[in-house]
Amino acid sequence: MAPSPLLVRPPGAGAGQLAPFPSPCRFAASDVREDYSSTPIDIVADVKTEKIVVLGGSGFVGSAICKAAVSEGIEIVSLSRSGRPSYSDSWVDQVNWQAGDVFYARWDEVLVGATAVVSTLGGFGNEEQMKRINGEANIIAVNAAKEYGVPKFNLISVHDYNLPSFLLTSGYFTGKRKAESEVLAKYPGSGVVLRPGFIYGKRKVNGFEIPLDTVGEPLEKLLSSVENFTKPLSSLPASDLVLAPPVSVDDVAYAAINAVVDDSFFGVFTIEQIKEAAAKVRL
Repeated sequence: MAPSPLLVRPPGAGAGQLAPFPSPCRFAASDVREDYSSTPIDIVADVKTEKIVVLGGSGFVGSAICKAAVSEGIEIVSLSRSGRPSYSDSWVDQVNWQAGDVFYARWDEVLVGATAVVSTLGGFGNEEQMKRINGEANIIAVNAAKEYGVPKFNLISVHDYNLPSFLLTSGYFTGKRKAESEVLAKYPGSGVVLRPGFIYGKRKVNGFEIPLDTVGEPLEKLLSSVENFTKPLSSLPASDLVLAPPVSVDDVAYAAINAVVDDSFFGVFTIEQIKEAAAKVRL
């Protein structure tokens, strides 16, 4: 059946006077389609989610990092020999606490989905013990993170206090420096080494709280206020044993968070740079 012509009312035509539209503009019913389908639009949002694995997360510095990460809405996993801390706090329930030893860790389970590892591993003891916990343990962690494709590694190390080289040969410092070298070698564009001095804050040990901030905070303010006068002395050997200002554990924690979220933040950072990095996150 041939399609009917489309009729229009010509100008000036009266009621009932319809004329066929010129033939070149005729439409067949099959030529007109109503398409109610919609083409999906892909919207890619630049949303970056972070997941941090903190080694030694139940310790003094590690717990501060976990707490800071929770406050920033970052998913957090802690691996330490003691596992979940004994004290309770609102942020504690938001951390995935895992008990384990770095030397025997199941890294394929610990590091799944991690975007960064932050190591607070370190301690004192005899020479071999210090080399093992400050150096070997961290080196194992760095290599595991690299093997399982974790993009960033952040090491909490230590200020050298301008000590003479012969005093830096102890297992504590040699272990830390070997760990630093491993981080910077395996993560040249995303590895971070924080070198704080004395870290103060409220430290919990066996259920007791040690208020290190009662000494550290006023000392930090004092040394910062006289920095312009003491700076010429900083070149003297071991001068920083007296002149290096203490650092708040919260500043170390937020500097570590900044290292995770800021891709331009990598390398070795001094005491002052740690404070500057922490201020960026707190803004």
